[in-house]
Amino acid sequence: MVEPTHSSPEREQVRAVRESGRTSVLVIGAGINGISTFRDLALQGVDVVLVERGDFASGASSASSHMIHGGIRYLENGEFRLVRESVQERNGLLKIAPHYVKPLQTTIPIYSTFSGILSAPLRFLTHRSGKPQERGAFLIKVGLTIYDTFSRDGGVVPRHRFLGRKRSLAELPSLDPNIKYTATYYDASMHDPERLALDVLQDGRSAHDGAVALNYVEAIGRSADGVRLRDLESGAEFTLAADVVVNASGPWTDLTNDALGEDTRFMGGTKGSHIVLDHPELLDATGGREIFFEHSDGRIVLIYPLKGRVLVGTTDIDADPREAPVCTDEEIDYFFDLIHHVFPTIPVSRDQIVYTFSGIRPLPRHEDTAPGFVSRDYRIEVDRQGSVPLVSLVGGKWTTFRALGESLSDVVLGLIGRPRSVSTVGRAIGGGNGFPRTARARHSWIEQNLAGAGERAERLLTRYGTHAADVWQFITSGDDAPLAGGDLSTRELAWMVEREHAVRLQDVVLRRTSLAFTGDVDTSTLVELADAMAPLLGWDADRRAAELDDTRALLNERHGLELPALPSHQND
Repeated sequence: MVEPTHSSPEREQVRAVRESGRTSVLVIGAGINGISTFRDLALQGVDVVLVERGDFASGASSASSHMIHGGIRYLENGEFRLVRESVQERNGLLKIAPHYVKPLQTTIPIYSTFSGILSAPLRFLTHRSGKPQERGAFLIKVGLTIYDTFSRDGGVVPRHRFLGRKRSLAELPSLDPNIKYTATYYDASMHDPERLALDVLQDGRSAHDGAVALNYVEAIGRSADGVRLRDLESGAEFTLAADVVVNASGPWTDLTNDALGEDTRFMGGTKGSHIVLDHPELLDATGGREIFFEHSDGRIVLIYPLKGRVLVGTTDIDADPREAPVCTDEEIDYFFDLIHHVFPTIPVSRDQIVYTFSGIRPLPRHEDTAPGFVSRDYRIEVDRQGSVPLVSLVGGKWTTFRALGESLSDVVLGLIGRPRSVSTVGRAIGGGNGFPRTARARHSWIEQNLAGAGERAERLLTRYGTHAADVWQFITSGDDAPLAGGDLSTRELAWMVEREHAVRLQDVVLRRTSLAFTGDVDTSTLVELADAMAPLLGWDADRRAAELDDTRALLNERHGLELPALPSHQND
């Protein structure tokens, strides 16, 4: 991540926390699991401060495969509890977050009938990959049958189905004609993970006045008086006392504990990279489905239509959390090879890549266990040696964030002697509350709540769910002008700054919108957005120039773009 090169006046919320000097619970790390824990504690009426050294959901949570899934492949690891919980949580999120989580038809191309029958039990028992061997139809059928038993929840998603070669190619004619079968089942897509995280965060903020979330605030040490924090915007440092400290910093958990004076060796994360292609032929070939399969090296990979683009991933490589993860040329070659494996007649080239991203999974330390077989389950470690308990989260994934937040919150409630008063089971998240689920209901809702929005209505409803009504009211209460080719506007940008706490240019380009993900950002867009943000945040010329330089460097170095240096007259 690009280090900040600028400073600004202390923010109001940071000042309020500094002046207070105390909270009941301090949560370090605002990825989705830290945010979920924050929300759950706030709903119980607990004073809680959440701090994140970057933007909200800007670390591992921003580098997901954009899926909410039960994890069918975890069955082979023997993680039946995790699969059951994941499927139940997937079904729950389809109900409580329907604005961002949608059913996703998923198809597995299969090349053999009985392959893997002998090796699968060995993998199950040893968790070592051994020589890669493709899973045949029999094994996949067994796995999907078990998966379906976990999925029974009022018919949220259909059961799986198998097709032979002829019918498979009739449905997906660009598939490799050498396949023998396809298996099709349903999981769920998550088209805007960062925005879903923001909704969970805003739920927590609105639930309790004593719940405060701060981005760009880093935990740098601990003393008898509390945890030492640094506001990376102003440079101000202060100490915050708490009854419990929760470390939810994902793959950086051990590094955070080290900063707090604790030596732990909990984590052993792996890097997962993705590429995003602007490729109409490949997009059409998917038939609107995720193509999910095992590549020749035994790695489970995916080709996934999303936002008019095609997402391809992912890798599973041991990684050092002290180094910024980047999608390499070798990984891109790997992705092209797997595309050719499934769609052999569709050419792909590097100039069709509009975005790359890479993150480190917060996996537990795994010694010699193959990365693909490392548990995706989570556990909670509690250190009571000091005067203030330190709770560390080890593991966790997007799909189970609600259940994980509840479990972690229960541990904290036990430590501070507070009862649980509210459950989050079945509780709508943010703009999922009252979200219209049919085309007719959608049309009616737009007519009632977004009158005059015209073509913007669908985009607003997709971006905010039913919170679009509040956003539109805010937009229409002042002078508004289009930005970024109409994807955004000046008043909507003001909403993101004032209500969603966007602090830097990259927050808007990467997380409040999909401009970078879909390849719709260039230097002129960056200049336009920086010019619009400057008066909202009080940026002077130096800060504006630093924002442009930082964001351009981040997009080029971490996300595969090749944005040219800004002309001097645009950087003044």
